[in-house]
Amino acid sequence: MSKGIKIRLWGDYALFSRPEAKVERYTYDVITPSAARGIMDSIFWHPGLRWEVTKIHVMKPIKFTSVRRNEVKSKILAGNVLQEYNGSNKDFYISTKADIVQRASVILCDVEYVIELHFSMTDKANSTDNPAKFKDMALRRLKNGACFSTPYFGCREFPANFELYEKDEIKTAYEDVPEKDLGFMLYDMDYTTGSTPQPMFFRAIMKRGTLDLRNCEVIR
Repeated sequence: MSKGIKIRLWGDYALFSRPEAKVERYTYDVITPSAARGIMDSIFWHPGLRWEVTKIHVMKPIKFTSVRRNEVKSKILAGNVLQEYNGSNKDFYISTKADIVQRASVILCDVEYVIELHFSMTDKANSTDNPAKFKDMALRRLKNGACFSTPYFGCREFPANFELYEKDEIKTAYEDVPEKDLGFMLYDMDYTTGSTPQPMFFRAIMKRGTLDLRNCEVIR
């Protein structure tokens, strides 16, 4: 296990959808651990490592707003793509009139977090891979603002800015709030259960603006 690093994330809007809100989206109060890990994967990913989030610090007050967004309610199936490839004459498009709907979403606005995380080596690492090498590469990419794909806060239309956080002190927006219960939140997806990934949840207790994920109880 590598020594941890800290990154600062900020942006105008964020939407970390609750799975129970299936039609009109409603966000969690803060970024989920899986979303934070996904952002780090977009900055530096390698099959020989896996990022693990240890702490989430909420740097700005939690604020909500509501918007209406045009969404597509259907998708082109992989089977239809294969049929089209094999010479089928079926319609191979999405009709805007029939498939685009307007839905309301409750989203976060003016968000900022400091994420503490580390990585573990996986069995896909080769003989030349080592924690020091991976950490140097990750720090270099963070300092240079490099990423494999644009990181985003839950939805691609809500891009996330990022930088390496090098200060020792982390002062959250809730220093004066000893404890705040945010309820059950999505922790991550379990891909070891077969072809269908299963969600994992945890009880999110924010203490003085920080979610401590070390040794938290994960419920499947």
